[in-house]
Amino acid sequence: MAPSEPYESAGALNEYLLFHYGREDEILPYPFGPRDALDFAVRTVEEGLEVDALPVNARAFDLGCAVGRSSFELARFCPEVVGLDYSQRFVAAATTLAEKGEMNYRRIICGDISEPAVARVPDGVERSRVRFLQGDAGNLPSKFAAFDVVHASNLLCRMPEPARFLDRLSQLVKTNGQLILATPCTWLESFTPKDHWIGGTTRHGDTLDVLKKRLDSNFALTKAVNLPFLIREHARKFQWSVAQVSSWRRR
Repeated sequence: MAPSEPYESAGALNEYLLFHYGREDEILPYPFGPRDALDFAVRTVEEGLEVDALPVNARAFDLGCAVGRSSFELARFCPEVVGLDYSQRFVAAATTLAEKGEMNYRRIICGDISEPAVARVPDGVERSRVRFLQGDAGNLPSKFAAFDVVHASNLLCRMPEPARFLDRLSQLVKTNGQLILATPCTWLESFTPKDHWIGGTTRHGDTLDVLKKRLDSNFALTKAVNLPFLIREHARKFQWSVAQVSSWRRR
């Protein structure tokens, strides 16, 4: 199975629409659970972005945008946002949300049992600021360059050649621009050949340490935090993970 294929299924689309747009009671239908892990696509922007440092006409590039929630959150502060994802199905859904503001989907309860749900772009977002494109973040055309903000969430450890992507960042982010990287550091050979891992081995050590070494010539680390996130598979099964979120300033 190619790395992109799991994200082209109807099940993956439903799961990610809930992950990005679901209300607290829709994701966690219990009086207990890790509520601080909700709204991850919002929190990577809130925690990672230095709003006061943005120019008036800031341009943002959201790589691995999935179904678009972080792109819409960036649009609160940036007049132009480009969201890019490898999954055509995710991009089509994000485009529908940008055009119509909402989209119907199914929330899985258990097995074949599901219920109707609606994903909605939150109030206060100018949807016209955002456009979505299908593309490969690891093989970007030269036309993509000089953004004020580059946001890449849960992408790095899903790429065949993450080091190649890191080398491209100095062209993607303009001088004094901001870079936000979020990753759960889940290095798997099903996504990344082991000789291309940039963390998770005794040779490499921690992913953030590798990022510091690889990015140091062009970027200064300004912040690093751990952010939990929760993905609901069905009403009784969840994925709880902790992402390493780092913010950088282009030298």
